[in-house]
Amino acid sequence: MIRDKSAKTQAKDAPNKDAAKKAAPAKAGKAPAAKVAGKSAGKKGIIAIAPPSFRRERALIKRGVWPVAGCDEAGRGPLAGPVVAAAVILDPNRIPRGIDDSKRLTAEERERLFDKICATAQVSVAVASPSRIDRDNILRASLWALKRAVVALPEAPRHVFVDGRDRLDTPCNCEAVIGGDGIVLSIAAASIVAKVTRDRLMCALAQDCPGYGFEQHKGYGVPEHLDALNRLGPTVHHRRFFAPVAAARAKHMPWTVEPVQDLFGVTEVQVEASVEVDAGANL
Repeated sequence: MIRDKSAKTQAKDAPNKDAAKKAAPAKAGKAPAAKVAGKSAGKKGIIAIAPPSFRRERALIKRGVWPVAGCDEAGRGPLAGPVVAAAVILDPNRIPRGIDDSKRLTAEERERLFDKICATAQVSVAVASPSRIDRDNILRASLWALKRAVVALPEAPRHVFVDGRDRLDTPCNCEAVIGGDGIVLSIAAASIVAKVTRDRLMCALAQDCPGYGFEQHKGYGVPEHLDALNRLGPTVHHRRFFAPVAAARAKHMPWTVEPVQDLFGVTEVQVEASVEVDAGANL
């Protein structure tokens, strides 16, 4: 009797092939679903982003440092409206779920979290008007509003986290965190409060200044806003020295534009030269 050796070989190799399939990495299209901001995301091309945490605040609490505040502002980039800064001291025992960088949330989520944060945390808000922005520039006005928000908290913090590169001139320690609204939970809470407060202010300004669409774009330089500036001219709520606003002022209110001094102009100066000749000199 002749036995088929090839069949026997295949039978021995079969378990090894199954094990290799199990050990092989999954294909790109069948990878496990990633988690984005605490939610499952099974679609291709989505990068997992960790939500902000209370880790830094809790580390300070363990060292006996409390209260700890986070602060952030909204409205640096728009052409109109104020800069709004907020400071928040979260209650470690009553932190609302879902707090995240305000830019990652929908308007409905921000409104819901705004109410929960104000109900459970210590909150303060400060506003830098367009006139202050024109006088001091946008960076100084923003830092001024942030400091005012920290000082206005019901309880003076012993440590402050602020979003960005610049530290605040506060009586307590201040730590600047770049991208802090996506890292530090207290800053994220402040970003929500500042954003919602400013959005509400811009909707109120829209009632006084119809035609500009403040309730839609909140003062940012979108095409609709630029078109309204070109047609209607700037309002008192616009930032005078932002380039599109300055151009609209020059068109609609040229008498408000101060002439720029030409530092490189050529001025003719006539000099009378007098030469005295000595009669005794040998010429």
